[in-house]
Amino acid sequence: MDEIVPYCGPAPEVVSTAWNFAPLPLSLAALPLVAAAFIPAPRRGAVVFASAMLLVAFVSPLCALTVVLFAARGLHHLLLILAAAPALALAFPIRRSGTHVAGFIGLSVCLWLWHLPAAYTLAWNDPAIYWLMQAGLVGSAWAFWSHVLHAERPRERVAATGSVLALTGQMGLIAALLTFSPRILYPQHAPFVTTYGLDALADQQLAGLVMWVPGMLPLALLGALLLRHSWRELALP
Repeated sequence: MDEIVPYCGPAPEVVSTAWNFAPLPLSLAALPLVAAAFIPAPRRGAVVFASAMLLVAFVSPLCALTVVLFAARGLHHLLLILAAAPALALAFPIRRSGTHVAGFIGLSVCLWLWHLPAAYTLAWNDPAIYWLMQAGLVGSAWAFWSHVLHAERPRERVAATGSVLALTGQMGLIAALLTFSPRILYPQHAPFVTTYGLDALADQQLAGLVMWVPGMLPLALLGALLLRHSWRELALP
């Protein structure tokens, strides 16, 4: 039976030189810049930042590192959810009715779904499902941040604050499950992690810490700031 090669695989011997110059990731990284040429984007800096984050996620050696370390996979997803998607929302906000609900539910479903070992295995084994996973994360996070970052009325900001805090709680729970699980949930990385002096369980625990510190803490801080601002607005006569 042929060995399964995940997207950005096989695991490279030298990660620093493992750039991914396939047409699809290069096109994705360039897409915000191309869209800005046809759709007026008031925040050009956000357009450039979104392209840069997609470049890091799918073209830089980080993509190859996600084959080696599950912790890198977690960082990769945080980059999409907390950097690329907010930048896209600032540059090209989705303003359709019900976006805030769809974005929050969609992002919540994606976060839980793709941390299920069975779903993760499907994405590992099939590039089409891998890209479905990435599209779901970016698309739902884009819709989520379009509501949070463009809420105008006080009550909308309160709802946005609640969404951010609810997302923070979910990420904290997933991080706890990864950190304190007594068994290996994603054995696909086990053959590669020893290169970095880890075993698969330690790599999984590191992924939980990545979600906690660079992931959950900034969200919690943002939620607290939004709550404070919303409370002051509602308290004004």
